[in-house]
This record gives sequence, structure tokens and C-alpha cells, in this order.
Amino acid sequence: MWGSLIVGLLARPWARRAAGLALVVLTVTLFILNLRRSGERAGRAAERLDQLERINAIQRQMLDAAARRPRSRDDLLERLRGGQF
Repeated sequence: MWGSLIVGLLARPWARRAAGLALVVLTVTLFILNLRRSGERAGRAAERLDQLERINAIQRQMLDAAARRPRSRDDLLERLRGGQF
């Protein structure tokens, strides 16, 4: 019943034009939504990259500080006496 109703409706030229226009609108809408989702994904990736760069910079500072630390208590005392700490 539904099939014959749809076929009968699409037999009319104005209905075919309306269906074609509806398909164009649906296609454009889905394309815009896909662009939006891609933009959100790219934004999250950029934010993640910024976080990773900040974390790497902090870890690099920690490693530099650890490399410059005194190796023993005697080294610490020498640096404190010399005013280098």
C-alpha cells in the first residue's frame, strides 16, 4: 500500500522536483554537519598538541634542574658556601 502511494506520488513532475530539492537540502545539511564535526576534531587535536608541548617543556625543565643538582652533601655544602645555590 505504501509502496504504490509513493510510486504514484513520484510519478508527478512537481513531486520529483520536490524530492530532488529535498535530497539536495539533506546533502548540504549533512555536509555542513560533517565540516563542523571535523572542525571540532581539529580543535581538540590542536589543544592536545598544545598540552603535550607544555608538558614536554616542563619535563625538560625538570631534567635540566636534575642535571644541575648537587651530587652529594659535600657538593651541596660547597655550593651553599660559594653562594651558587
